Parts: sequence; C-alpha cells; structure tokens
Amino acid sequence: MEEFYINSDGIRLHAKLDRPANLSEGPLCILVHGFTGNMEEDHIVAAKNVMTDHGVSVLRVEMYGHGMSDGEFRKHTLFKWMTNALDVVSYARKLDFVTDLYMCGHSQGGLLTMLTGALCPDDFRAIIPLSPAWMIPEYARKGIVLGNEFDPDHIPEMVSNDAWELLGDYIRVAQNIFVEDIMTRYKGRVLIIHGDEDETVPYSYAEKAAKLYDNAELIPVHGANHCFVGNLDELSDALRSFFSSELL
Repeated sequence: MEEFYINSDGIRLHAKLDRPANLSEGPLCILVHGFTGNMEEDHIVAAKNVMTDHGVSVLRVEMYGHGMSDGEFRKHTLFKWMTNALDVVSYARKLDFVTDLYMCGHSQGGLLTMLTGALCPDDFRAIIPLSPAWMIPEYARKGIVLGNEFDPDHIPEMVSNDAWELLGDYIRVAQNIFVEDIMTRYKGRVLIIHGDEDETVPYSYAEKAAKLYDNAELIPVHGANHCFVGNLDELSDALRSFFSSELL
C-alpha cells in the first residue's frame, strides 16, 4: 500500500493506492467515501478488499474537507468535490500500469461517481454507485439538506446539527446540479448496490437511477441500512459477482 497526496488546485487530497500482489498491469478503481466519511470506513475497506482480491488496484481518495485531506468540512460543496474528482481521474489516467478505469463511491461519493461518469464518459469501463445520494440536489431545491429544513428561496448562512455544520454555499451549489439531466451521458456499465432499508437515501432512488441508465444493474441488499452495517458480506458478494463477470 502506498500513501500520498494528490494535488487538486492547491488542495492536498489524501490517497492510498493498494495494488494486487504480482500484478504488473491491470485495471484500477477510484474509490470514494460519502458525506462525513473517510477511506477507512468498514464498507469502503470491504469494497477495496474485494477489488484487490480480483486483480483490481484501488485508489482510495478523501475529498475536500474529509479525512486527512485539506479544506474545512463546512466549506465543502459538490462543485469542489467534482473538481477534486476530475483531478483524481487525470492522476489515475497517467499511471503507467493502468489498463482500465472504474469508479466506485458511497452515498455522496455515489452521487459524485454518477456525476464524474457524466463528465468523463469515455474514461470508465464501469461505474459503481453504492447507496448513491443523488437526491441531494433535488432535496436542496425543496428546502431540505440531510434532514435540515430551510426556505429554499432564501438560503441560510449555515445549516447544522449536533455532528456537523455547512455553509449555505453547499446548498447554493446543490440546487444548481440537475443530476437526471446529465447522468445518462455515461453509456457504459453501471452497477448500483443499495440497501432496501436505507434510512438516509430512499431505495426508490436506486430503482429510478437503474431505469434511467442504458446499461444498469441494481442489486438490492435486503435488510441493509445506508452503510451496510451488518450486511458487509452481502455487499462484498455483490461486488465479487460483478468483478468476476467483468474480468473473465
């Protein structure tokens, strides 16, 4: 495992690269956490382990304001994450051992995966959103951010709860991202894995996304919550099945 930082317009993004043993070249998956998350969460590590077991190198990256990356959490926005993702994709493209690129992200990282697929549709062999929180922009236009309600026409200076606070810029940016209008620019293979008892992102959004993409598979994890707590084996099995078919 190599640990380092990737530069993103002066912001250092904390990264770890795990490569399968005795593999001179092969595919690589960019793997991203969600809102308030980091690269060492159990579901992120479980996904990484499945991929490396199947001969896929994994580049885990912590986005602006998260984990050990630069930036203040309260100042992060989806635009900043999208800029980060473009720089990470550019970095990954230049690695001399990479034959194919994948991207996988959880929750807000799943939304980022969908957006990055639309921004870079020719770069990825497949994208893998896990519990993708692609309702965030829609909810922001309605006046809701992660359970916090506000007047959507008069953005507050800050929204917060006991665990975090966000500047109003997060809402301003989110309101102006129309995921459904751009997501289908990505025409490659899409695997969506989502718990059917997700308390944070309604499972219906996974069903809707699967219908909008040209080439999507939705795997429900029965009884699983947003982070697959108690259901990591089922998450791993779904990823294992996918990569087994991908890398025949």
